[in-house]
Amino acid sequence: MAFGARILKTGMAVTLALYLSALLQFPSPVGAAIAAIFAMQPSIYRSWRYFLDQIQTSTIGAVIALLGGMLLSNEPVVVGLVCILVIMISMKMNRGDTIGLTLVTVISVMEASGQWEFALNRFLLTLIGIISAFLINIIVFPPKPREQYIQQIENVFTSLSLLLRTAVSHEMKESVFRDEKNALEGSIKSLADKYSLFEEEQKQLRRPKYSQTRQMVVYKNLLATLQKGYEVLEAVDRHYFQAERTEQIDILFDGHLEQLIKYHEHILLKFEDKLKPNTTDTHSLGDDNDRFLESAILGYNTEKSGHLRLSIVAAAVYEYGYQLERLDRVADQINRMVEEKDK
Repeated sequence: MAFGARILKTGMAVTLALYLSALLQFPSPVGAAIAAIFAMQPSIYRSWRYFLDQIQTSTIGAVIALLGGMLLSNEPVVVGLVCILVIMISMKMNRGDTIGLTLVTVISVMEASGQWEFALNRFLLTLIGIISAFLINIIVFPPKPREQYIQQIENVFTSLSLLLRTAVSHEMKESVFRDEKNALEGSIKSLADKYSLFEEEQKQLRRPKYSQTRQMVVYKNLLATLQKGYEVLEAVDRHYFQAERTEQIDILFDGHLEQLIKYHEHILLKFEDKLKPNTTDTHSLGDDNDRFLESAILGYNTEKSGHLRLSIVAAAVYEYGYQLERLDRVADQINRMVEEKDK
C-alpha cells in the first residue's frame, strides 16, 4: 500500500487523541485512540456524518451496556446478547458503519459490571477520539475528492489505453497483462466508490445547484466509459483468443480499438478545455462503429468455431464506442455552456 494523506492523518489523529486524553487526565486513553482510528473518513462530509451517527449509537450502546451490567451480569453470554441487541438497533437506525466502535464501548462498559462512572468515562474518550479525527481531517491536507477523481480518471485511462492497444495484438506478456488488468479493475472500483461519495453528498442537499448536478452527469459518464472499456478487456480475455480467427479479423478489431482509444483521449482533452467543441464528427464515428459490428459479425465465417465468442467481443467493443459518443456529446455541451458564460 502506498503512503498517503489518510495514513498520515490517522496517525496524527491517534496522537492528538492520546495527548488530549492525557491532558484531561483520563486514566486509560486507549479508547480515544481506537475511536480516532475508526473515525477517520475519506471526506469532511463523511467525518461530520460519522461524528453525529457515532454519538447516537455510542450513547444507546453505553446505556444498554450500563443497564445490562447493573441488572444482569458481565458473563460472556450476557455480553454477547447485549452486543446482538446493539447491532440490531444500529442496523434498524441505518448506522451500520458505527457498529464497530459502538461494540468496543459496549464491551468495555459491560466488563466494568455496568459502573456508570466508567460508562461516562468511556463515552467521553470516544468523543475525544472522534473530535480529534474530525479536526485533523479538516485541518491537515483536507480531502479534495473531486480533484482526485479527475486525476484518477486520467491515470486509469492511461492504463486502459495501454491494455486495449495490446489486448488483440497479444504483445504484452500474459503475467504482466494479468497484473495490469487486476490493478485497473481495482482503480475503477476506487473511482466507483468516489462517485458513490459524491452522490451521497448531493442527496443531502435539498436543492443542489445546477452546476453540481451537471458535474455529477460528467462524473457518471466518465466512469461509465472506463467501465465499458474494461468490459472490452474482459471479453477479449475470456473469448477472443478461444475463437478461430483470420488475420483480417485481427486487423479489424485492432484497428477499431485503436480508433476508439484515440477518440477517448480526444474527449478527455475536451474536458480539459484544450480543444474546441464539435471538433470530432460523432456521426462519423457512429457509422464506423456500426460498420465494425456488421463486419465483425456478418463478415465472419460462421463455419469457423467460436463465432458466438467473437460476437460477444464485438458487442463489448460496440458498447464502448457507443458510450464514447455519449461522453463526447456531454463534453460538447459543457464547452458550449462555458463559452456562452464567458461572452
